[in-house]
Amino acid sequence: MSTEIVQTGQTEASAQPINRQAIVAAAMAVLALVGLFFAGMAVIAVFVVGAGHVALNQIQQRGERGRALAVGALVVGYGIAALALVSALIFSFSVAR
Repeated sequence: MSTEIVQTGQTEASAQPINRQAIVAAAMAVLALVGLFFAGMAVIAVFVVGAGHVALNQIQQRGERGRALAVGALVVGYGIAALALVSALIFSFSVAR
C-alpha cells in the first residue's frame, strides 16, 4: 500500500483570514458613493478614510488579507473628500462675487 499526500491547493496567504475592518471600509466606501450621488452627503468619506487606515494598520500587524479592499476604500474616501473640498471652494468663490 502506498500513501498519497493530497494537497488542498491552499497557500499560506489564502489561509489567513480577510481583515473585517477592510470589509467594513469597502462597504462604507460603497455607501459613501451612493450617499454622494443620491443625497449629496460627503461626510461619510471621513469615516471611510479612518476605517481604511485602521484596516491597513491591522493588516500589517496581524498579517491578514484585505489590503486591496482597504486601499480601494482609501482611494474612494480621499476622492470624495477632494471632490467635496473643490466643490465647497467653487461654491464659496461664486457666492463671494
